[in-house]
Amino acid sequence: MKAHTVLLAALAAIVACQPAAKAPEQAETTDASAETTIDLSQSRDMLVAGEVMAIAYSGFREGQHPDRGDGAVNPSDEEILEDLTILAEHGFGLIRMYDTGENTATTLRLIREHDVPIKVLLGIWLRAEISNHEGCPWLDEPIPDEELAANKILNAEEIERGIQMAAEYEDIIVAVNVGNEALVDWNDHMVPLDDVIAYVRQVKGAISQPVTVADNYEWWIRDGAPLAAEVDFLGIHTYPAWEDKSIDDALAYTIENLEGVRAALPDTPIAVLEAGWATTADEFSAQASEANQVRYYDELHAWARDHNMTIFFFEAFDEPWKGDPARATGAEKHWGIFFVDRSPKEVMNR
Repeated sequence: MKAHTVLLAALAAIVACQPAAKAPEQAETTDASAETTIDLSQSRDMLVAGEVMAIAYSGFREGQHPDRGDGAVNPSDEEILEDLTILAEHGFGLIRMYDTGENTATTLRLIREHDVPIKVLLGIWLRAEISNHEGCPWLDEPIPDEELAANKILNAEEIERGIQMAAEYEDIIVAVNVGNEALVDWNDHMVPLDDVIAYVRQVKGAISQPVTVADNYEWWIRDGAPLAAEVDFLGIHTYPAWEDKSIDDALAYTIENLEGVRAALPDTPIAVLEAGWATTADEFSAQASEANQVRYYDELHAWARDHNMTIFFFEAFDEPWKGDPARATGAEKHWGIFFVDRSPKEVMNR
């Protein structure tokens, strides 16, 4: 049994931004794979902590936000505990968090103090080590060299905090994700692949939990082989709505993305670390609705249950700080399965 199988099996025993358009390389991969059946079924011990449907969570409310250069405004203990209680009451036993900052530290502490029945996929956030101003549509100018150099130091500190958290909360943190969309060619916080691999090796050598990296399905298909050889499972992001797919095509397109990954990287288990459906979105207003979110959630859940694949639905609560501050109806603010006031959307009100 491979190492990733052993680690994920152990976990199962403990507890039962916008993608780019599909590149020509991906189209060719999908066309070729269409000639044969791509089997996406996995054994149950490939589920992360034994969970099929999990949820992405950060919890920033109206007027709150992570550090955007002038400090963070974090939720209070009471607010985070309210969120965790809501999620647990709606059957979520596994959440994904994105960094090792104060918000995450507080969440882990509260889970332990209040014995909340929730496990955590811990994130280690990697800042830009390359200026991707020529590839990222919203980077208007190069990131200064001194900022990139400072980011490398901050990334090293983030890695160390992640290692320490994984050890301190070994009973709660069931896996660690190193970097979020830091490799795909449109991102604003690019890190060289060799550096990501080095970070993964550092984390794997220091903790007992499985280690992954989260990125767009297209990147994994085209460029992911060297990293797939290092991680315990692949962390895939897929968003049909961002790629102009209708709700009628959403599940089939998600499966197509995953088939492309499996065809390119057949030897590593898969977990979907982000897939969701916005309920309000200027960018795809005809498709954004609570009814469509319900349909995508239900279809994806049923498919994942049949194939033993963990899905982290994006996301728990609407977050007004995201996206353009002047664009109240932009998609980035409206992926939650709960509104920002914590009232449930249709998908959670059944």
